[in-house]
Amino acid sequence: MNILPEQQSYFKDNIVYLPIQEGLLRVEKKLSLIKKISHPLMSNLLEYVLNTPGKRVRPAITLLAANFNSHDYKIIDIMATAVEMLHIATLIHDDTVDDSKLRRGKKTVSNVWGNKEAVLVGDYLFAASATYVCDTNNIKVIKRFSETIMELSSGQLREKEESFKLDLKRADYFHRIYSKTASLFLTSAQSGAILSNASDKIVQSLEQYAYNYGIAFQIIDDILDFKGSEDKIGKPVGNDLMQGIITLPIILALENNNYRLDINELLKDYNDQNKLREVIKKIINTELIDESFNIAKSYCDKAIDGLNFLPPNESRDSLEKLANLLKLPIN
Repeated sequence: MNILPEQQSYFKDNIVYLPIQEGLLRVEKKLSLIKKISHPLMSNLLEYVLNTPGKRVRPAITLLAANFNSHDYKIIDIMATAVEMLHIATLIHDDTVDDSKLRRGKKTVSNVWGNKEAVLVGDYLFAASATYVCDTNNIKVIKRFSETIMELSSGQLREKEESFKLDLKRADYFHRIYSKTASLFLTSAQSGAILSNASDKIVQSLEQYAYNYGIAFQIIDDILDFKGSEDKIGKPVGNDLMQGIITLPIILALENNNYRLDINELLKDYNDQNKLREVIKKIINTELIDESFNIAKSYCDKAIDGLNFLPPNESRDSLEKLANLLKLPIN
């Protein structure tokens, strides 16, 4: 099947994926087939990006969301593959825009081949994902997928527009991370449910789950930019702040009288990397990280609440476990 051994082991050993192990392997096989094209350079580029092991959380949610009604697994597999291709395409473009050197501990496409090549392989995967979604023959899903691409692009542009914007409000932040991250999680769940012909009530419940899970997911990712390790997050610690990205811990600091003046002063000179590193150190040693983590956990709880309307089965249990994993303490 041309699937990386470590990827097979991850699916097998992860109890969250127990109800969908076979589905994820089928998705992995579909991903491996995408790189088999006659164009040598594009084939090499696709080989490079698709041979990077991933958690495949988004296609997993699509597969799990389909398991509340009888369905044609072939259609769900196609959708789950499209969701992952779209995710990979956004990562390539994000890395190129941000001039990132590493992704998951591996050199980015733009770092190895250059920005032009990275943009083009990202475009190729965007287009490939769209053709897959068309094969579902479901207009509602196709429309939502197109909207998601628009939202992802808007979220990335909003992130650039808001760089080093010290008057950023929480509402602005949550709007941005919905577009940039949660929108694709929502589409992952919604499409799986719709394509399985689930009831409106089940679709809405899964939308609630995925929206809140996606918000929590991005908050945790933003916390890791301060508190993670390069080995764990696959990129330099503090990389977001170095790029001028204002995330929840910084917003909380600017809302707090004890930190506002200090943080404002340090962030006045955007080009002073030493001052930015000092901000990171200050944030790590405050209660702001715990406060951010508690907000993320509240969104996890909202996600789990959405599952209460679903019939009990192994897939519902897996979705709950997936949300609870985000609530584990960050070391």
